[in-house]
Amino acid sequence: MSKKLVAFFSASGVTADAAKKIAEAAGADLYEIVPEVPYTEADLDWQDKGSRSSVEMADRKSRPAIVDNDAGVGNYDVIFLGFPIWWYTAPTIINTFLERYDLSGKTIILFATSGSTGFDKAVSDLKVSVSDSAVIKEGIVIHGNQSLDEWKSWVEGICK
Repeated sequence: MSKKLVAFFSASGVTADAAKKIAEAAGADLYEIVPEVPYTEADLDWQDKGSRSSVEMADRKSRPAIVDNDAGVGNYDVIFLGFPIWWYTAPTIINTFLERYDLSGKTIILFATSGSTGFDKAVSDLKVSVSDSAVIKEGIVIHGNQSLDEWKSWVEGICK
């Protein structure tokens, strides 16, 4: 039986709620990816091309600093990695997290929260930040609430 971690970045709390449910369903540990400088509401204004999130997402090489309390990824076989969809992909802070650790041989299962869009470029945009031996799987984009039984069924299916 593999040991699992749910690591997530949440700017507004929506992804955090989903991460907690997935961790419970998977019997996994939970780790929050915390930006060194918290995002403000103005930072998240996607309609403002000068907002922090807009500037970061316009530069795919951007790597926002994170507060690292040591996620201990070496102790896990499977890492569920969650984030909100920004500009049809993962926020660049997720690349920061992936590049912080040696994820060789790990299975990384993505989950994301979104009002309406899917993963689009997330898998390809994140593969550049891990070794070739790490496997990134497109998991699920969450558009609403699901029951614990639904989460358990999803976890069992994706971890086969």
